[in-house]
Amino acid sequence: MSRAVDALDATFPTAASIALELIRRPEVTDQWPRPSALPHLSVGGLACHLGRQAVRAAELLPMPTDLPTLDSADNHYEQAPWVSEGTPDEESVAEGPDEADAARGPADLHARSAHALDVVGDLLSGGAARDIVPIPWQGWSLRRGDFLLTRQLEIVVHSDDLAVSVGLPTPEFPADVFDPVRDLLVRLAVRRRGQSALISALSRSERARNISAF
Repeated sequence: MSRAVDALDATFPTAASIALELIRRPEVTDQWPRPSALPHLSVGGLACHLGRQAVRAAELLPMPTDLPTLDSADNHYEQAPWVSEGTPDEESVAEGPDEADAARGPADLHARSAHALDVVGDLLSGGAARDIVPIPWQGWSLRRGDFLLTRQLEIVVHSDDLAVSVGLPTPEFPADVFDPVRDLLVRLAVRRRGQSALISALSRSERARNISAF
């Protein structure tokens, strides 16, 4: 295990802290059972999905692995089946962990997320986080920086989803959190949609095309 501080070792706790502030907002608690901006998912389910990013990091950062290691976070999203499967159907969402966690209520999520954030901070600052981190549900591992980038992307994207769902401004992330996520999304969008679609969308409103990375 390395004690060298990766750039994302410092930025991921910041991202998770901002997500926790959003999850704790009364607007989220008050609208907990209502539909979110994402199909078939309640506000509470979406909040739990957002909070789970720190929980996953706390679980996986100290875990040993013998799973094969992908070259980059880009490869992770290129190979993950959910990217090509499209929007989950109502049954899949209902059977997933998000709505089950939401049934336990906001206070439970607040406590789990806050505890996970403390654990992650200790793991990253104390040198107990592994250099290679498993993603067991995918069947591969990532280098720690790539793993944290995937969790950071999830936080930035789903913070926007949750804020929109409850009528709040999307949180502003500092540049050292946002920029790596932006760059990853751009690379994924170019890979999926092509350079021309990205250039048109960013520079020519009269011929903007779909440039979704997923």
